[in-house]
Amino acid sequence: MGDDRAERIAEFIEPLRVEPGSRVRLGEDFDPGYKAGIRKKEDGVELLRSGIELLADYQRRLAAQDTYGVLLCLQALDAGGKDGTIRHVMSGVNPQGVRVSGFKVPSDEELDHDYLWRYTRELPRRGEIGIFNRSHYEEVLVVRVHPENLRREKLPDAARGPDVWQRRYREINDWERYLSDNGFRVVKLFLNLSKEEQRIRFLKRIDVPERNWKFSSADVRERARWDDYQRAFSQMLSATSTEWAPWYVVPADHKWFARVCAAAVLAHTLIDIDPRYPEVSDAARRELAEVRRELEAEAPEGAAADPYAADAGAGERKREKKHKKHR
Repeated sequence: MGDDRAERIAEFIEPLRVEPGSRVRLGEDFDPGYKAGIRKKEDGVELLRSGIELLADYQRRLAAQDTYGVLLCLQALDAGGKDGTIRHVMSGVNPQGVRVSGFKVPSDEELDHDYLWRYTRELPRRGEIGIFNRSHYEEVLVVRVHPENLRREKLPDAARGPDVWQRRYREINDWERYLSDNGFRVVKLFLNLSKEEQRIRFLKRIDVPERNWKFSSADVRERARWDDYQRAFSQMLSATSTEWAPWYVVPADHKWFARVCAAAVLAHTLIDIDPRYPEVSDAARRELAEVRRELEAEAPEGAAADPYAADAGAGERKREKKHKKHR
């Protein structure tokens, strides 16, 4: 990819990045309605289409190289748009190279292990993009807002002291550093939704019969803890945005723009990895040439010996002719 395109993507996502070591005040530092100057939704849809094509290309390279893996963590309040982001952004990639994991209330088995155990089990393989729809950050968000959940985790009394959250931030940072050091890039997106937009989306779930199934009265009870969650998110972003796994705060009031941002951050990560198709040895190339001659010899009378090569050559000649015309 040309450096100019990579630079444009990096410049586009820079305002979303939480600078490591900075103190975040979510309500003041990030605008949920930000659109980066893109006025029309149609322009955003076209940008998303280009981003999806780019992701498809790099995902094929990632799978072929089989050296790096990518973990995409999505966090948001209810109605933040996580499901739609996954569905749209990953629509063009090979589903065999992507795995989505969702995390709900921990099971009894999961509670019998350390709090990172169930997330470790779902990590992507090399060559794969793994998506956590909610992630290990629930352990410093929901559990913090609802401390009764901490008591359910069967921790020793000494491990439930006032330093538990700072300790968990450190443990999570160390875990992500370990993953990064071993070839697994961690990409973290917080979909930042305004309180008013959440209200509107909740009403739509009630008003549209086909969306009734998505609504839960528990969502409204959680909405009553809005300020508590904003504080928890702000402290989490401040403590866990690192050089090896930075947070990106994605404006989520406009779904189309949130999807453009998510695609851009993921594309930026893959561009930085720069996966390559494995090189073929000279001996393997000689074998390929021999097989090619055998297959060409089997062509029916009147048919092209190698239709793909013929079409590719014609396309190349057409592009050269067009280039000369515009010189």
